[in-house]
Amino acid sequence: MKSIIRKLVSFAKDKKKEKKTKEKVIEQEDSCEESTEQQEQQKPTVDVQALLSGMAEEMESRTMLLQGEVNEEKAGEIITGFLALADLKPPKEDLKEGEMPYDPITMYVSTYGGSADEMFAIFDIMNYCKKSCHIETIGIGKVMSAGTLILAAGTKGKRKISKNCRVMLHQVSAGAFGPLFNMTTEIDAIQKLQDQYIEAMSSCTNLSKRKLKSLLNERVNVYLTAEEAVEYGLADIII
Repeated sequence: MKSIIRKLVSFAKDKKKEKKTKEKVIEQEDSCEESTEQQEQQKPTVDVQALLSGMAEEMESRTMLLQGEVNEEKAGEIITGFLALADLKPPKEDLKEGEMPYDPITMYVSTYGGSADEMFAIFDIMNYCKKSCHIETIGIGKVMSAGTLILAAGTKGKRKISKNCRVMLHQVSAGAFGPLFNMTTEIDAIQKLQDQYIEAMSSCTNLSKRKLKSLLNERVNVYLTAEEAVEYGLADIII
């Protein structure tokens, strides 16, 4: 009996020690979390404009390249470049009549396409920057899907395309799954995105909304030669 009692006492002591050890560990973890939160609170806020201004001073070339998939990372690079070159550098002084505050920006485009949202992000920033400088777009290799609007968004008269460049237009594509009401919402959003795309393309090209809708409804992918791209107003000059 005494042996059993000793074992029970020993077991109780061990459990008490374990409990104290766990409490200490939890206290240490809480202390670490508080310390981390304090450090995060003490971190200085990043001055994005100052960073971009520094980049603008370092950038000598006014030529950019949009190559590969149009994704968030690539769009971020392009947008940062445009802002650094056409918004944060000191503008020219004593401008002549019709002269822009900044020198032209040249952007080569070679892409199979990508995200419609990132396409519109680049499109909007290009329209913003065109108020202060001309944007010369040059399509090379392949300009497809999201890339076609970006090519067409350059300054009219300064959009070029290489002779053997392949151009492709198609409807906005996306997928939806889940409960029926979610799918209905997603389909409505995709339709609005498609309408935005048609509106934007028609504003940059010789294609009316009706003609563009007709083209996109005819085939899944609409392939154009460089000559057809110029005819439809996606570009102005074949090089």
